[in-house]
Amino acid sequence: MTDPRRALVLFSGGQDSTVCLAWALKRYAHVETVGFDHALRHDVELECRLHVRTQMATRFPAWQARLGDDHLLDLSLLGQIAETTPTRQRAESMKSGGLANEFVPGRNILFFAFAATIADRRGLSVLVGGMCENDISNYPDSRDNTLKALQVALSLGLDTPMTIETPLMWSDKAQIWALTEQIGGEALVDLVAEHTHSCYMGDRTQRHAWGYGCGLCPSCDLRRKGYEDWLVS
Repeated sequence: MTDPRRALVLFSGGQDSTVCLAWALKRYAHVETVGFDHALRHDVELECRLHVRTQMATRFPAWQARLGDDHLLDLSLLGQIAETTPTRQRAESMKSGGLANEFVPGRNILFFAFAATIADRRGLSVLVGGMCENDISNYPDSRDNTLKALQVALSLGLDTPMTIETPLMWSDKAQIWALTEQIGGEALVDLVAEHTHSCYMGDRTQRHAWGYGCGLCPSCDLRRKGYEDWLVS
């Protein structure tokens, strides 16, 4: 049975957010998407967002009527934060924790705050994100406790219930590939491989079984290993 609520998916055009979009379209009566244009993102990611949305509607006609508007926000100010030089002590702490100096602390918190504002104006009560505690980066603003607390804060601040759903929170990449097949079969697996983008280098010249990418960056490596593990599971 379809959940009558209306949802807003934080949608980058990458693998995880695309699976979350499919998950939401299968579940909710109406689904819109929001993306963020900021200095830390390759233009290719923004282009892939539109291709994925188009393919989602074309390949899954049952979902087409549920797919609503897309919203793209200019958050280029995040580039200014990334350019702020951390203190030496903080830089060493970030490096030991596996974080780059360009990491913007609390970025997902900002994303959800902006998304919630749009959701409130659009009559949407569910925010869906692809955050995952099993991600190799393990950013603190992607953790379950952070987002549970944020759900309470947003609901209080907006004076209306705002639910945050993270369907991938406890999944590794192999399980995400498995969920992809479970939701949309081979058609969705092919859509993810062909049209989504996760490569840190923005490389779409090399096509692998798991999709496009340089094949060397941490994101490509994680995606490849997950795909291979899924195939043999």
